Amino acid sequence: MAKLALYNMEGQKTGSMDASDAIFAVEVNESVLHTVVVNHLANKRQGTQNTKTRTEVSGGGKKPWRQKGTGRARQGSIRAPQWVGGGVALGPKPRSYRYSVNKKIKRIALKSALTAKYNDYAVYVVDGLSLDEIKTAKIAALLKGLEVSSALIVTAEADNNIYKSSRNIMGVDASHVGTLNTYDILKHKALVLSKDAVAKIEEVYA
Repeated sequence: MAKLALYNMEGQKTGSMDASDAIFAVEVNESVLHTVVVNHLANKRQGTQNTKTRTEVSGGGKKPWRQKGTGRARQGSIRAPQWVGGGVALGPKPRSYRYSVNKKIKRIALKSALTAKYNDYAVYVVDGLSLDEIKTAKIAALLKGLEVSSALIVTAEADNNIYKSSRNIMGVDASHVGTLNTYDILKHKALVLSKDAVAKIEEVYA
């Protein structure tokens, strides 16, 4: 049975709790992690890059010179790709980079990411992780007590106070179990979970 350390909102250790081996003690599959991270980054691409072909640039309606007799290479348009100011041959056009990955693969990757953080002693469980108001200083104090500078804070449900209190701290992001993904876990050095979030992760993914 995996053991997770418990902390309070001041970042002080208060005890420990049992966690599911099906979540925090699985075999880390690096191949699946790579597959899911590449998929995540590809799906984030906007795909708005664009270059103009020779049909889209202005000008070039008249043949520069006659076909034969000048001694120069034959040319049909001053907007052909070899001309300065001409169109681009085989350049990028707007497209979607999205593709799907099997849900089972995503689940394996998420468990592998959680286990990797657990093996690196980078999982912190905070009992009573909540704020009555938007207060960045309280999140900063929590992270200082935990001695972490880059962290993903995860709550069981969407928490606007936690999100807005942490978004102004460099290297810190806030999420909830419903939007938890492998890339965000691996991107940050530490994983800060609420006690309720641990229970929900075990309920959903175990």
